[in-house]
Amino acid sequence: MAESRDADTARTGEASKAPKAPAPTGAGCACSEAAGEVARAETPSAHASAEPGDAVVAEEGCCCCGSPRYKNTPRSAELQRSVTTRLNRVIGQLNGVKSMIEDNRYCGDVLTQLAAAQSALSAVSRIVLQNHLETCVVERIQQGDTEVIDELMGLIKKFS
Repeated sequence: MAESRDADTARTGEASKAPKAPAPTGAGCACSEAAGEVARAETPSAHASAEPGDAVVAEEGCCCCGSPRYKNTPRSAELQRSVTTRLNRVIGQLNGVKSMIEDNRYCGDVLTQLAAAQSALSAVSRIVLQNHLETCVVERIQQGDTEVIDELMGLIKKFS
């Protein structure tokens, strides 16, 4: 298997993606909350941004059973349409940047287009964050779950 990965790296210049290790169990999902458990990172490598002792939540979904997490209050059709339209625009911009690289276009022009795509993606993040605050965070605080504040602070750090 290692030879195959080395061959892939030599051929494509990229290492093939290794399968992800399973997420720690009990990380704030309904499966473990019923038992009153919260997973804690044992080492910084247990989660990309986790420090030892931090609560860890699997980004792909439930840490125990792997099922995705869903919002309690669905996004409005208007919000979904707006976010999807904006994401499609960003994808189009990035495809344009990819073509510019393939065409060996001037670096300054490529960087200008990358900055525009990054700005557009940041706008999408702000929209989703605002919706998260107005729905998920409010609901969890109303239910007495103040741990959502720590989660929110982590999200804000990612986007600042």
